[in-house]
Amino acid sequence: MNLKEFFTPQAVAANWAAVNAQAAPYLGAGLFPARKKAGLDLTWLKGAKGLPVSLMPAAFDAKAPLRDRIGCDKLEAEMPFFREGFKLKERDRQELLRSVDASDPYALAMMERLFEDTCELIEAANVVPERMICQLLFPENGNMMISIRANGVDYSYNYDEDGSWKKNHFVQLSGSDCWSNANSADPFRDFKNARDLVRQASGVELTTAIMSTNTFELLAASDAVKDRFLSAFSIPRGFLFEEDVKTVIKGAAKMQIALYDRMYRDENHTAHPFVPDGYVCLVPDGTLGATWYGTTPEEADLSAAQNADVAIVNTGVAVSRIVGEHPVNLNTFVSEIVLPSFERMDEVVVLKVSA
Repeated sequence: MNLKEFFTPQAVAANWAAVNAQAAPYLGAGLFPARKKAGLDLTWLKGAKGLPVSLMPAAFDAKAPLRDRIGCDKLEAEMPFFREGFKLKERDRQELLRSVDASDPYALAMMERLFEDTCELIEAANVVPERMICQLLFPENGNMMISIRANGVDYSYNYDEDGSWKKNHFVQLSGSDCWSNANSADPFRDFKNARDLVRQASGVELTTAIMSTNTFELLAASDAVKDRFLSAFSIPRGFLFEEDVKTVIKGAAKMQIALYDRMYRDENHTAHPFVPDGYVCLVPDGTLGATWYGTTPEEADLSAAQNADVAIVNTGVAVSRIVGEHPVNLNTFVSEIVLPSFERMDEVVVLKVSA
């Protein structure tokens, strides 16, 4: 059993594609599609679009007046680096050699475990951009930041340095307006105010409200939603089903509801939801930005190495295998350089609907 021929990054990549072909994609993968660039620097333009301004009248045989470019902010950041791996030690290799017959169940279980370990690292790499994107879509108390601290490394990125986004696009409900106050909350008013704000500023229509199931249950329990359902269907109900609520919200507020309850574990293995309870993110149709991947050291420098092999999955996640000669170890690493850009952040509104 020659592991150098059997357990390659290319085989791992093929196995990952096969295993995850039917898996549900992350929310961020659709709103921030993956793109690739060289180097670490990331630059993008924020708020470059707005309502169209009528063309200036001009006289014949006269020079045309020159228009100033629509105001926009140029944002720059150095993209962060992530890497983790596992080692197949000499003792592990001896365990495999005990079962030379490839049909031996013990050998098959060991080989499957090799691929599962690497797929676990790839899945962990995919968690990173999703975690970043959800920090932007659901900024804690309106602070539009990405913050990941672990292993002695602190990655912090402020997407709203002057506080203008928080001032104009983050709404914190209080008192009787909170959705936890079922008898006085008015989600229809909250959605309308947000839609009006973005429409008047940029001409863009907000179409989808993203929230957790716990937040959705606050929405469903409000008297405003129950009364609107009664008015629309003449059916009194003390409890509304999910589809009932979605139908009423779509008809009255012109908003689709998207529920997102997936979770991840942080570096301390503590479970967290990607979407925190009590927050609602209102977005327009289409993509909101991009998930940018850089070229990792493994992709740049190990592809032609004698004792190493590299494959790329998910646009920019590098799977590398390095054979150590003394001691004889097989080291597998998964690495990425990744950071999202958020060009349409000024077309997004976030509501904090509970205290």
